Amino acid sequence: MTDSTYLIRGARILGGETADVRIADGTISEVGTSLAAGGATVVEAAGRILLPGLVDLHTHLREPGREDSETVLTGTRAAAAGGYTAVHAMANTFPVADTAGVVEQVWRLGRESGYCDVQPVGAVTVGLEGKQLAELGAMHDSAASVRVFSDDGKCVDDAVIMRRALEYVKAFDGVIAQHAQEPRLTEGAQMNEGTVSAELGLGGWPAVAEESIIARDVLLAAHVGSRVHICHLSTAGSVEIVRWAKSKGWHVTAEVTPHHLLLTDELVRSYDPVYKVNPPLRTEADVTALREALADGTIDCVATDHAPHPHEDKDCEWGAAAMGMVGLETALSVVQHTMVETGLLDWAGVADRMSFRPAAIGRLAGHGRPVSAGEPANLVLVDPAYRGTVDSAHFASRSRNTPYQGRELPGRVTHTFLRGRATVMDGELV
Repeated sequence: MTDSTYLIRGARILGGETADVRIADGTISEVGTSLAAGGATVVEAAGRILLPGLVDLHTHLREPGREDSETVLTGTRAAAAGGYTAVHAMANTFPVADTAGVVEQVWRLGRESGYCDVQPVGAVTVGLEGKQLAELGAMHDSAASVRVFSDDGKCVDDAVIMRRALEYVKAFDGVIAQHAQEPRLTEGAQMNEGTVSAELGLGGWPAVAEESIIARDVLLAAHVGSRVHICHLSTAGSVEIVRWAKSKGWHVTAEVTPHHLLLTDELVRSYDPVYKVNPPLRTEADVTALREALADGTIDCVATDHAPHPHEDKDCEWGAAAMGMVGLETALSVVQHTMVETGLLDWAGVADRMSFRPAAIGRLAGHGRPVSAGEPANLVLVDPAYRGTVDSAHFASRSRNTPYQGRELPGRVTHTFLRGRATVMDGELV
C-alpha cells in the first residue's frame, strides 16, 4: 500500500451534493466540480456515497491469546472491508489489556497491519475481575494513549469500584464504557427473558439486569461529573434511562449494535447458536425503540461488538456455545437496511452515528472529520444500489459466525482510504 494521488469523481458527499474529491499526501487536497485528473488514479464514483471512514467503538480482535478466532491483522482487514478506518480493540484478551505493556503491544500490531488504526481499550479492573482498578493512568500515558476503559464481557458490578474508575479517568477526560449486566440476575441466562424463553425452557436474561446497572451508572457519572458510555444497549427501558440522563445534561453516551437493530429473540426458536449473543437478542418492541433512539440521537452511535469465535465454539449445542457474532463486514449494510431504507436516517445521519460521534466519544483525533479540503483522507465509498447475499466464505475475518449468512442485504463498500492509502479498491482488499 503506497501513497498515491486519487481523484474520486462524481461522488455524493454524505449522500448530498455531487463533487470530485482529490486525495494527495494523505489528505483531502481539493473538493470541487470538474477537477482535472492531473496524473491521479481516477475512481469513477457516480451514484456512490462518500463518507468519512467509519469508526468502531467496540471490536474484539482477540490478539493476544485467541489468535485462532482473530488477529489484529485479520480483524483490521475485516474492518477495512467494512469501511472502517479506526477500531477500538476491547481488553478481554489473554493476557488482559490491563497494563501499559499489553495495550502498547496491541497498538503496535495495529500500526504494523496498516489496514486501519487500532485504538486499544484498557481494562477497568485487573484481570477483568472487578476487584481492583487496573493501571488506568499508565495505560493513558503509554504510547497507546488509552482514553476508553471497559471490562466488556463482564460488568463492573461493584458500585464503589465503578465510582473510583469514573473519578480516576476524569483527570484526563477518559470514559468508562460499561457492559451493563447485573450478574446475579443473569446466572445461567441463555437468551432474553420473555415469552420465547418460557416456551423454549431456556434460562431468561431479564431486561432489568441491563437497566438497573445503567440507572446506577448514570447516577454515579452525574455525582462524579465524569463520562460513562453504555456498551451495546439493547432494551426499550435502557433507552428511556439514557434519554432521562441526557435531559439532565449528564455526560452519558450509548451505542447499539447492528444485530440489535435487526434481529429478535424469535430467531432463537431455531436453536442455532449463531443467534446466541451478549446481551441477547430482544423483542420486536425493543428493536423498534432502539431504531427510534438511534434516529433521534438518544443512542449516539452504532458499534459492531465484532465477536469472532472459531467454528467449534459455535457449531455445538446451544447451552455450550460461545456468545457473540462477527459484525465489521456487514454493519454498514445492516444500518442501510434498518435505518436508511426505513427513512429513519439519511446518509449524513449514518456518517454522524458511525464516524463523527464514535470518534468524538473515543477522543480519536484524525477520524470522524468532515469531507473537506485539508482534512485527513480517511474515507469510504459506498454503492447503495448494490444488493447481495451475505456469504461468510468471502469474509476477511478469521471467523465465520455471522447471523446474516444467506440473507440479502443492501449496499457495498467499494473503496476505503486510510490517510490517503487505499486499503480497499473496487471491493477488494489491497
